[in-house]
Amino acid sequence: MTELLQLFPAPHETRPLQGLYLSRHHHRAGTPEKPFVYANFVTSLDGRIALHDDQLDEAYVPDALTNPNDFRLFLELQAQADCLITHGGYCRDLAAGKLGNILQVGVQPGAEDLPDWRKQQGLSAQPDIVIASASLDFPIPDFINPAQQRLIIATGAQADEQQIQKWQDRGYEVLQAGEKQNVEAAPLIDALSKAGYQSLYLVAGPHMLETMLHQCQLSCLYLTQTHQFLGGDCFHTPIPGMTAGPFGKLQLQSLYYDIPTEQTAGQLFSQFEISYE
Repeated sequence: MTELLQLFPAPHETRPLQGLYLSRHHHRAGTPEKPFVYANFVTSLDGRIALHDDQLDEAYVPDALTNPNDFRLFLELQAQADCLITHGGYCRDLAAGKLGNILQVGVQPGAEDLPDWRKQQGLSAQPDIVIASASLDFPIPDFINPAQQRLIIATGAQADEQQIQKWQDRGYEVLQAGEKQNVEAAPLIDALSKAGYQSLYLVAGPHMLETMLHQCQLSCLYLTQTHQFLGGDCFHTPIPGMTAGPFGKLQLQSLYYDIPTEQTAGQLFSQFEISYE
């Protein structure tokens, strides 16, 4: 069993990796009036979460940035959500075979225990899904069964009306959340709150994280920092666009050290609370 060294808070002691993030019980942290919204990113020492391929004009996550320990913790966070918020870009990459299924609990190797954990906690078998998209140009993953996972498409008020109608004609629920074309955090979370969701896990990339911070909707951020440089002239970081300003100040809640192996670099697992006061 993989052991981590707890660096913060004291006392400094070893903790088993498996079950570490399940113990957070984020599914109990929110209420229908104020959902608990959380996100997770993995970065290199130089702050990269992805690199950009100029020839293909697309972002990709280098293999060096991914590892089983980080992914296990990602899945533990996923298991606590009653709704996952993703984006159209993920659906396009999934259809192209570039990414795997992160929208369902227990389907990945090593995650076989998580469906039973959800059942024990009184959660539904699978979390519902929100797909945020400005263009509304993406495929629905084949594995999603609307009878088992409610699927909501979120877009802005200025999105293409014909595209909206196309999705509605196919029986999908389209939610307008934002005054322009892009989805905005505050109206999205307000609508999901009214729908009764209490724990919302962002698997939607840096632009969604940015709007969640600027509109004071993010409750908690998990950050894995691998001890390696990636470099590269074109890259992506957790926060694009506008400067974070006062919303960029986070309060450390926990910090764990995962020692390096012959196959992987060392890494730090940190959890931050966001205060908007």
